Amino acid sequence: MSDNPSQGGNVADILPKAVQWAKEVAEKGLLAGRGLTPSELVDASHVGVEAPERVRLVLVDEVPMPTDPVLREIAVRTGLLSSRLSGLTLGYAIFIVPTELTRRLLTHECRHVHQYERAGSIDQFLPEYLRQITTYGYSSAPLELDACMHELP
Repeated sequence: MSDNPSQGGNVADILPKAVQWAKEVAEKGLLAGRGLTPSELVDASHVGVEAPERVRLVLVDEVPMPTDPVLREIAVRTGLLSSRLSGLTLGYAIFIVPTELTRRLLTHECRHVHQYERAGSIDQFLPEYLRQITTYGYSSAPLELDACMHELP
């Protein structure tokens, strides 16, 4: 897999579509998801979420993927999304594959909620996140490293 956005499509070119997709999926997740349990609320607060009561957890067979072929291809090529992904956070909506739901994964995703809160919106967070993924690769992106450092066992 390449992290080079110049191969086949440019991330900057699809950014408006990516943000729109993320906002639509987040909205659906907020409607479909459940609130966090009391212990999950404590964990979310512990990793920095300012409004843990707003978080909605959606259990899904697969994390959402864009249907737009260009958007999907770039998301997969850059490592942002894949069929192997077990969790995805879009604003206050957290999508997790049930067989992968652990405290470690949920607190990782809650840290991403915190990052969204600090950024102010999906519109503000996603461009920086995509820039980091395409610059450093998924596992070395500073926002991912931060989320990993806040995982609770």
